[in-house]
Amino acid sequence: MRIDPDKCVGCGNCLPVCPMGAIYVDPASNRARVNGDECVECFTCYRGMSKEHLNPTLVRAIRKTAKFFRFRFDPEPDICPTDAIVPEELTWPRIVRRAFSDPQVPHESTGIHGRGTAEVKTNDVTNRVREGEAGFVVEFGRPGIGARFRDIERVTKALAELGVAFESNNPVTSLMTDASHGIIRADILDEKILSAIVEIKTKLEEVPAVLRKIRELSREVGTVISIGVSTRCDGVGEEPLREILEREGYRAYRGKTNLGLGRVTTVHD
Repeated sequence: MRIDPDKCVGCGNCLPVCPMGAIYVDPASNRARVNGDECVECFTCYRGMSKEHLNPTLVRAIRKTAKFFRFRFDPEPDICPTDAIVPEELTWPRIVRRAFSDPQVPHESTGIHGRGTAEVKTNDVTNRVREGEAGFVVEFGRPGIGARFRDIERVTKALAELGVAFESNNPVTSLMTDASHGIIRADILDEKILSAIVEIKTKLEEVPAVLRKIRELSREVGTVISIGVSTRCDGVGEEPLREILEREGYRAYRGKTNLGLGRVTTVHD
């Protein structure tokens, strides 16, 4: 994303719209600019503001006159008065930023919008997590901080050493050159995104080791990490995972319970 300096009038309305704080007004030119390294190509600024098509020269002249006479002439806070925000044509590897940051863009690997994963919400149909197993969703980043793939890889490589299985139908896994070792392709490691989810599963008895490793690494990476853990209830609805989580110091509660009402649409021999 960029801001056309010939159109920008320096009103600053776009600054609070950016969830990453990547837009600033350059005091030397009095024009808004985008910090390309921090921009995650989420398109929030482009879609989140109304656009007028006023003449930039006229608007600057009025603002300059208003400043001289000490009164304000500013557009409404949700408007770019001169339509100065311009999407750029994204190429590899920068296009990865938009795929993980723009909720209106589906991932090529999964066809799902947003972060590109259904997680384990459809486990009653997909049967990803079986009895005796635990499924993890490890979320990296949040608005305001984002995440770089270099930090994500640091965690995936450590998890791979524990013998976890990475979900194949996951956008981050599709970007790995070696899923058995959690290695993400080198040309995207410095790309910054709004957030991403890594999906793994392991045996129930390995849950404590996974939790401890993620907790250890969360203090070392330059982003925030959130964890979700799930398992299948037994025949009477009991959760073998609850005791494990509470023993590790995590308060366990049911975020979602699938009742097995899904319908299998594909049968594999």
